[in-house]
Amino acid sequence: MSSSFNLFRVGISFVMMCIFCKSAVGSLSELSPQKYFSTLQPGKASLAYFCQADSPRNSVFLEELNEAVKPLQDYGISVAKVNCVKEETSRYCGKEKDLMKAYLFRGNIVLREFPPDTLFDVNAIVAHVLFALLFNEVKYISTLEDLQNIESALKGKASIAFSYVRAIGTPEHRAVMEAAFVYGTTYQFVLTTETALLESIGTEDIENAHLYFFHCKQVLDLTEQCRRTLMEPPLTTLNIHRFIKTMEAPLLTEVAEDPQQVSTVHLQLGLPLVFIVSQQATYEADRRTAEWVAWRLLGKAGVLLLLRDSSEVDIPQHANVVFRRAEEGVPVEFLVLHDVDLIISRVESNMHIEEIQEDEDEDMASPDMDIQDDEVAETVYRDRKRRLPLELTVELTEETFNTTVVASDSIVLFYAGWQAVSMAFLQSYIDLAIKLKGTSTMLLARVNCADWSDLCTKQKVTEFPVVKMYKEGKTPVSYTGMLGTEDLLKFIQLNRISCPVNITSVQEAEEYLNGELHKDLISYSSVSVLGLFSPNMTTVKEDFTEAGNCLKGYVITGIYSEEDVLILSNKYAATLPALLLARHKEGKIESIPLANSPAQDIVQIITNALLETFPEITVENLPIYLRLQKPLLILFSEGSINPQYKKAMLTLAKNKHLDSLTPCWLNLKNTPAGQGILQAYFDALPPLPLLVVVNLHSGGQVFAFPSDQAITEQNLLLWLKKLEAGLESHITVLPAQEWKPPLPAYDFLSMMDAAASHHPTRKDPECTKETDASEKDKKQEDKSAIRKEPIETLRIKHWNRSNWFKGGKSFRHDNKEL
Repeated sequence: MSSSFNLFRVGISFVMMCIFCKSAVGSLSELSPQKYFSTLQPGKASLAYFCQADSPRNSVFLEELNEAVKPLQDYGISVAKVNCVKEETSRYCGKEKDLMKAYLFRGNIVLREFPPDTLFDVNAIVAHVLFALLFNEVKYISTLEDLQNIESALKGKASIAFSYVRAIGTPEHRAVMEAAFVYGTTYQFVLTTETALLESIGTEDIENAHLYFFHCKQVLDLTEQCRRTLMEPPLTTLNIHRFIKTMEAPLLTEVAEDPQQVSTVHLQLGLPLVFIVSQQATYEADRRTAEWVAWRLLGKAGVLLLLRDSSEVDIPQHANVVFRRAEEGVPVEFLVLHDVDLIISRVESNMHIEEIQEDEDEDMASPDMDIQDDEVAETVYRDRKRRLPLELTVELTEETFNTTVVASDSIVLFYAGWQAVSMAFLQSYIDLAIKLKGTSTMLLARVNCADWSDLCTKQKVTEFPVVKMYKEGKTPVSYTGMLGTEDLLKFIQLNRISCPVNITSVQEAEEYLNGELHKDLISYSSVSVLGLFSPNMTTVKEDFTEAGNCLKGYVITGIYSEEDVLILSNKYAATLPALLLARHKEGKIESIPLANSPAQDIVQIITNALLETFPEITVENLPIYLRLQKPLLILFSEGSINPQYKKAMLTLAKNKHLDSLTPCWLNLKNTPAGQGILQAYFDALPPLPLLVVVNLHSGGQVFAFPSDQAITEQNLLLWLKKLEAGLESHITVLPAQEWKPPLPAYDFLSMMDAAASHHPTRKDPECTKETDASEKDKKQEDKSAIRKEPIETLRIKHWNRSNWFKGGKSFRHDNKEL
């Protein structure tokens, strides 16, 4: 190791003594108290575990300590054990009944004492010892103010290595301390275990350790914040060493030689190189681009500016990026990438492939079988070693299920430990437990159906994962929403009240509509629905009550049918029976006539009414709007949209000009996937904002609003009329081929299609009860045979027979992203 790995920079020779008092194990030194103290040297450090001779305790700890001998010797640290006899008078030996301790010395001065349970394994031993010895070089902090003070004091002087670990003594803590032992004189190491401090600097992932490099040395303006670079690989000694070495390397290097012959520290550390090709005419702009890329890829790749005019290498005319992997013998790649994000993506996707390959080599697993084409399964595979805090939920068995569920209101997750979707959702379920900790009386429990299949069968669980809510004296309610933390939290919170809420006076109805009656739930349901009925409207009231029960957990519903109901119907111009929809965000109340609608149609009416007129499309809500089976009118934007554009869209929607479309907008900053969507529509990324119509469900044509026209109400209306008349040409047609898995056994899409033919999708609440499975299927079959199609479905079918997008065949685009 270079400079003897800086072992003597603090003048340390560390001796650690054992905690078991039988024969010594391995190379662990075993000394008497007199012999041990005679070996102490001024300025040298040592740790000794004093124990009574022939004591049979702490054998496990002795094994861990013996494992620590070799790594400590690598730092110039020796390990020993001190055997005390009964007549020994040393204060370190204590009494026979006392719990023996380990003591850290420098010379004959005690620096620290450790109870044996503190040094619980080899990682804790190394971490605690180095932490104690480096107390002047590694600052432990607990508040954001502490971090800001250190940052301010070091601007223009030194950079900071700031790390968060879940606890002292963990493997990540050891890795940070070993790095501090080497680099502590060059950089200021700062450590915390406070999750609040980590969250305050913008990191939401508090389950894993993190290390940030604060580039404070280059900051001369004291009002400027130090630039921060996050280390993304796991915190290991080797990864931290590699990361810090890349922080020391030049941010950007200019070269004019063959990229295949260039050698940098990045290649030596196993990182790729990215060459930004430049020419004299665009040198300044190219250098700014290269510096921006270098900051984005800091710690992931080396970035160089390759001067085309000075280079003797034959670079293809249109190539503007050269990519070189770290492996020897791999030829460089000449690429045409006109977007910085594409360069970043190219490097990160390459890193992802390498991580998967390393993981496979470690586990001796087949790459074709372990890395699956299904993204959920692949994610679960990569995270399979991540430990979840399962103790936040109660694990139920066949013996404990009935007594636990009866004793309290419960939410129970039924999952299968072998199934990818179950294990992915388990993380969201644990996140839910964290959010509800200490604030809810609802018990969160889980059942692994892989272990308790009979129990799951008795609870009518036929698919995974399934969440059910159990309340005393009531039929269990199955959650059928999106498998995410926020949606499940909304379901639980809205189930705190009975739906529909029975409103007993006009005043109470007004409070309900104004959001005052259940103010704490408005954040979970921005729309409240109130059914207005005359006292004698028995049948439609029963249908509305059934619909309210179906929608429980998804939207707040109320019912009012007192003698003075006409006061409300007259005020809101509602013909009885009717629904009043209170949109709390907009402060609007609108009425919808009900006529004689059955319960399922009322559910559909309310569900459709909850949809926004001009929503922002996200990954989470896209399936909801695709369900409408209408072409998407999408406004792509880089950030928030112009209020004038929104006003034009809402005006057209209000005047019924957009009834055959789903108007929406997509913010590329919030949903970066939008860039890939645009690249599928255009050869190069077009300037934004951009308006397109995408016909996903019948033809796959994509039409673009003319870029030379302003997005105004008049221009939009004229363009849409041309589309309807078949006078506009499409810019592209989305391919109609189906996705195929590399292995037939992993055809998850076919499995989902098969399941969907027998079970409702998990997008909208379903009006179902917990009944016998065969009886349930029969009832659904009978009901579907006699029930009339909802008005919305009929309108969609009528639209699909119209003459829009003439000449297009009917392709399957359901599984194609936009």
